[in-house]
Amino acid sequence: QVQLVESGGGWVQAGGSLRLSCAASGSIFSINGMGWYRQAPGKQRELVAGITRSDNTNYADSVKGRFTISRDNAKNTVYLQMNSLKPEDTAVYYCNVWGLACYGCSPRAFWGQGTQVTVSS
Repeated sequence: QVQLVESGGGWVQAGGSLRLSCAASGSIFSINGMGWYRQAPGKQRELVAGITRSDNTNYADSVKGRFTISRDNAKNTVYLQMNSLKPEDTAVYYCNVWGLACYGCSPRAFWGQGTQVTVSS
């Protein structure tokens, strides 16, 4: 059983900062890509940022220059530093990990339970 535990969400005023963390634990053999998605009310889930095992990153255009994704492979943890937050960043943020649950298993995506980020104007 793979578990992704997210933390760091909350309420902040526009222009403020938050840092999200997501730690993978349990029966996980290896982790490749890690990332963050978000879903605002009435909208589809969208990719916010992703990072490969070799630290190549990609970002949604709407967050470039404001958000930074990083990872600690020794801790199986991915972070999302969010600066200059805007009301339109308000959403539930989901951690995503692409990896193998066991040796010989097929690679698959694992998801966190989501953490609410609310940015007030």
